Amino acid sequence: MSKHLDVLLQRGREEGQLSSISKAINSTETPVKEKHARRIILGTHREKGAFTFWSYALGLPLHSSAILSWKFCHVLHKVLRDGHQNSLQDCMRHHSSIVETGVMWGNLRDRHGYGQLVSLYAKLLITKMEFHTKHAEIRTNLEATDEVFERTVGTDINNVFQLTVEVFDYMDAELRVAEGVLRQLNTSIAISTMTSGQCRLAPLIQVIQDCSHLYHYSVKLLFKLHACLPADTLQGHRDRFLDQFHSLKTFFNKARDMLYFKRLIQIPRLPDSPPNFLRASALAEHVKPMVVIPDEEEPEEPEDDEPEPLIDVSEAPQPSMAPQPQVDIFDQAFGPPNNGFDDRDLQIESLKRELELLRAELERIKGEAQRYITQLKSQINSLEAELEEQRVQKQRALLENEQLRMELEATRRRNAEHESQQSVFSEAEKRSQATEQRYNKLKEKHAELVSNHAELLRKSADTVKMLSATQQTQEEVERTKQQLAFEVERVRQEADMKMEEQKFEMDKLRREMEEKNAEMARIRSALETNTKADQEKSSSLAALQVEKERLMRSVSEKEAELSAARQAHQLKESSLQQERLSREEHLQQKLLEEQFSLLQGTVTEAESIIQDALAKLDDPLHIRCTSSPDYLVSRAEATLGSIDKVKAGHSDYLKNMNDASGLLRALTQFSHLTADTIINGSATAHMAPTDHADRLTENCRGCANKSLEFLRELKSKASLRSADPAAIRAVVQKILRLAQDLRPKGADVGKEELGDLVDNEMASTSAAIEEAVRRIDEMMNQARRDTQGVKLEVNERILFSCTDLMKAIRMLVIASTNLQKEIVEGGRGAATIKEFYARNSRWTEGLISAAKAVGWGATQMVDSADKVVLHTGKYEELIVCSHEIAASTAQLVAASKVKADRNSKKLGTLQQASRHVNEMAAKVVASTKTGQEQVEEKDTMDFSGMSLIKLKTEEMESQVKVLELENQLENERLRLGELRKKHYEIVGVPLDTAAAATAAQDNGLRAPSPAPGPAAPPSPKPSKPALLKKPALASKPNLPPKAGFR
Repeated sequence: MSKHLDVLLQRGREEGQLSSISKAINSTETPVKEKHARRIILGTHREKGAFTFWSYALGLPLHSSAILSWKFCHVLHKVLRDGHQNSLQDCMRHHSSIVETGVMWGNLRDRHGYGQLVSLYAKLLITKMEFHTKHAEIRTNLEATDEVFERTVGTDINNVFQLTVEVFDYMDAELRVAEGVLRQLNTSIAISTMTSGQCRLAPLIQVIQDCSHLYHYSVKLLFKLHACLPADTLQGHRDRFLDQFHSLKTFFNKARDMLYFKRLIQIPRLPDSPPNFLRASALAEHVKPMVVIPDEEEPEEPEDDEPEPLIDVSEAPQPSMAPQPQVDIFDQAFGPPNNGFDDRDLQIESLKRELELLRAELERIKGEAQRYITQLKSQINSLEAELEEQRVQKQRALLENEQLRMELEATRRRNAEHESQQSVFSEAEKRSQATEQRYNKLKEKHAELVSNHAELLRKSADTVKMLSATQQTQEEVERTKQQLAFEVERVRQEADMKMEEQKFEMDKLRREMEEKNAEMARIRSALETNTKADQEKSSSLAALQVEKERLMRSVSEKEAELSAARQAHQLKESSLQQERLSREEHLQQKLLEEQFSLLQGTVTEAESIIQDALAKLDDPLHIRCTSSPDYLVSRAEATLGSIDKVKAGHSDYLKNMNDASGLLRALTQFSHLTADTIINGSATAHMAPTDHADRLTENCRGCANKSLEFLRELKSKASLRSADPAAIRAVVQKILRLAQDLRPKGADVGKEELGDLVDNEMASTSAAIEEAVRRIDEMMNQARRDTQGVKLEVNERILFSCTDLMKAIRMLVIASTNLQKEIVEGGRGAATIKEFYARNSRWTEGLISAAKAVGWGATQMVDSADKVVLHTGKYEELIVCSHEIAASTAQLVAASKVKADRNSKKLGTLQQASRHVNEMAAKVVASTKTGQEQVEEKDTMDFSGMSLIKLKTEEMESQVKVLELENQLENERLRLGELRKKHYEIVGVPLDTAAAATAAQDNGLRAPSPAPGPAAPPSPKPSKPALLKKPALASKPNLPPKAGFR
């Protein structure tokens, strides 16, 4: 009874586990429920393996649904991590099935984008299974104590090196899955609270757990390697770890910000910078990242087949729209007004009706929006289906092309085999000739024996009859030898078909000849010793005659076989030759058509690129885009080079139409560069004068039209040979000339002199500042000797502020020089300093201009201060010089900051010095204005004794003077505008930029220097700072008229 009950319980558990598997792995785009996964894992521990899981998983249609495959990989990952330790061996038995699923989905594209994710996930699972199979001491959840890990690593440095590479590969597989999921979420604008996003994000919990352990192991392994090997040897390992560190940190930060992970997992924070493996003590600073899974009790839910999201995103129930009636206290005490009827009730009823109408209208709008969304989704699905069909057709064409190439290679291999057979046949003929030569040598040896035999016969006079018989026998033997030679000749002719038979026959013939020679020797001895040799001779002659006939028949049969074999070989060779020629012609024709179709596809794509660029010429949104003439020159020169490549590729293709690769590459580069030239030409025209802009736009349009004509000629076989890009070259050369005309005209300084000029300007600026400080000290001493009282106090305050300003400028120049050295050392590479300045000539010229401006401003300030102290100058000159110095230092900072690293400490020092200069310049202005107010005496107005007529007369004269001064002010402002305009023309700033800068200055703002960076050429004189706009004159107050005057 108990056994039967155990069987029933076991069967019930298996059915429950199968039910959980079927609910966890389905084609619905929802995440796997934790309770189903937990039951599957408990089942593996109960049965000590994953047999039940795989018995159900093998029947899943993984090839039909990418979502089903994705959820299968997720559940399998959980089984490998948290299941029984025997689950790894059960999963390794189905290694090929997992590989096949990953490869299949890697070559397909599904509608939801899960195919590529399944391919990456399958590779991760294969890597995980192989790693833990090889290193069984480390558990599949990667949790191992330091003792177990050290025992696994061992002391052999080669094993440590190999294990490090395997851990890196393991980490790469994990990060590829995470990056694929996050990339799809970004592209599909999904959020982590939607079921589609949760379905993709759910497996990343296991990825986060694995990555935290792998990061810890990789850090320990690298420290162990650096303790045994030199640092240069491990440079590749450090670079690879650095890439993985940044990728893992980015992944953890993105996952930590997602709402989905906040209640499911606590993601650790990695340090701001990776460990320093070159310092052994840094291992003690390493902290193992810990992933915490909070224990949350899930409420028992009824078993249902419908999947549920892990996070409930359903809207809260809407409160009842019918408000509950509330009794007013005032109404209870005094009753409702107007006999129980109020106008507010009518308003409430009307508002309710309007609310119902608005709700109906809202529902109607929602329905229409839903229909529009449905229509758009259907259109998107149809377009995706068409795109998928086009991709399949493209793949099919590529496969057919590859098959044709393989067939062509097979044909070539067969030709090579045929040639090798011909060489074997020639070698066989050579061997036959060698055999014939050996036979001739044997024949000569035999002739010598015959001559010796004749001498013996002449000595035996008493045996004449025997001698004659012997001679007859010798003649018979000679004829037999001739027959044998004939047979050998026949055998030599069939050597290409039956080499082994020929060798066997030759050996057999040699043995027969040796036997015959031995028999002849015995006959000779018998003739000399016994008279009964006649009978033996007659019997041997009869045997020889029989052997002769047999050999004759054999030779004739072999000759017939050889002739038949030769005829069959010739017929087969001729048929193979004809078939090979016809197939080569067919393949050649197909290859030509394939190459021309590829050319047409490339030309079509190039036409679309150029047409898109042509459309941007008339696009109103493109008017805001601008470009520089220098960049347009570089694009036009690159386009001219691509035209030469197109022309060379076109001539090569006409010579050999079997290979269009050179022309295809040239057309691709040509289309992109031409489109770039057209777009940048139009953008440059937006910044050019009207005449240049019209000509540049027309040339860009002509370039596009000529390019399209040339591409149309390439698409047709009739006009393919007559296509010539010469017209395109002419138009691009016009664009290049226009761009060169639009370049700003700077000072003619040789590029090889720029490096020396920068150093000289910085040195002269420093010298000018030192000279200014020295002169201010002299003026201070002179003022103390010549003045006293208030004037001495004013002069000291002004000169002290000027001294502080000069010290701040000197610190700024030093900081700029240090930053400049850092820029040159960091960017020149293997080049010299002069070559770096020559390569970045525009930036160098801006730096020179800024340095000149700072030196000029310091000199002018000292001169103005000297005049103020000597009472020969104006305080306004000193204020203007302060503004000039502030603008010049801002120009120097901007010129230095162009190529500086944003994180450079020296750049921060330069910016701090610039702010200090501005503060000191403001201090100079404040001290100057204060001193001016103290020194200048203001006349007090005395209106006593003036009559009304006298006051009116004075008022009119004052108004006339105000108008005169306003007129002078307006004329002076016009003159200032013309000066600024001429200044901008000299330094090469566009007119619209100059107008914007002038407007900024007129609004009381300090305009930027016209040449702060590499975009402006050097100015022959230092740039002037912007002038601050003076405040408007106060209007005449509106005084009430006197009551007594009429």
